[in-house]
Amino acid sequence: MSLPLVEPDLELLREGRVLIDVRAPVEFAQGALPGAVNLPLMDDEERHLVGIEYKERGQDAAIALGERLVRGGLKASRVAAWRRLVEAHPDAIIYCFRGGLRSRTAQQWLVDAGITRPRIRGGWKAMRQALCARIDGAAEQPQLVVGGLTGCAKTSLILALEEGLDLEGCARHKGSAFGRHPLPAPSQIDFEHAMGLRLLDLPGPLVLEDESRRIGTANIPLTFWEGMVQAPRIRIEMPLDWRLEQIRKDYIDDLWEVHRRQFGDWLGWALMRKQLAAALGRLRKRLGQARLARLQRLQALAFREHERGNTSAHEAWLAPLLTEYYDPLYRHQLEKHPERHFLHVGDWESCLEVAREWSAQARKQGRPVPQPA
Repeated sequence: MSLPLVEPDLELLREGRVLIDVRAPVEFAQGALPGAVNLPLMDDEERHLVGIEYKERGQDAAIALGERLVRGGLKASRVAAWRRLVEAHPDAIIYCFRGGLRSRTAQQWLVDAGITRPRIRGGWKAMRQALCARIDGAAEQPQLVVGGLTGCAKTSLILALEEGLDLEGCARHKGSAFGRHPLPAPSQIDFEHAMGLRLLDLPGPLVLEDESRRIGTANIPLTFWEGMVQAPRIRIEMPLDWRLEQIRKDYIDDLWEVHRRQFGDWLGWALMRKQLAAALGRLRKRLGQARLARLQRLQALAFREHERGNTSAHEAWLAPLLTEYYDPLYRHQLEKHPERHFLHVGDWESCLEVAREWSAQARKQGRPVPQPA
């Protein structure tokens, strides 16, 4: 019986199809396709042993070892897991690394159990190549970069636009010492896949935040980054009190909500305090010992007030953090690139309007977007 195949079409991801990733857990952790569920054919140790057998004795011996390792009740439990997922998602598709032996084996075992599902031709590798090609093609789309001091709500502006590409969201990091997310950061591969997936819905102009190439643990792909560097810019300028309110929302209120939702009140509170204290400590070299000690005292006092319901107390340490650290750092970056000019400098609302006007004009010009082969 010929087992069905589907082509490595990015529409599968855009449609939100559930994918059965039969690779080993260690491979899945390094990077998976969006929408994938890891239900491996072999666990890490089994895969390791089969790999050694393949190198030493060839493919047939490796297949025979795999059949000996995964049989009986173990085989039945893995087929049952695939079956449960397919029953919940009848349009699920199977893939392995290259769409070869492992996904074919999973297909056949499912067929033997009365279920026929296709596998992706070329597997994970072919789909990844298509996603990376989409990112490279996006480097040639019109881009507008939004800059501004910390607390100017640049991300909120990006999210308010249909053309917005939230790179920090893809990286699960706000791009600063205080920007870590309570959940683990994605792998570099998963960051790129999240970015590529978002770009499937953005064939025209792009509006994105001014970023260094590295966001948390992720690096923006070089070709795309080079396009960002050359893109036109706008800059948001807002007064300190407005920015303080925004930064308190980002660094305190929103962070607390995530911690509480993930870990509960007691543990979430302890972990949030630990995270913010550690973030401040990482600025020791730039702040100097005396200034750091002052901010640490203010932060500790703010947490005591926070426990009494006064979250605005955090402004006592957030204000000098902005004026003595983040603002000089951003202005230094501006001075390093005097050749960069801004299409517009103004408040948040005016920058949003300019971004919308720029996007409309870019769409009218209709520059074609290179598509992946």
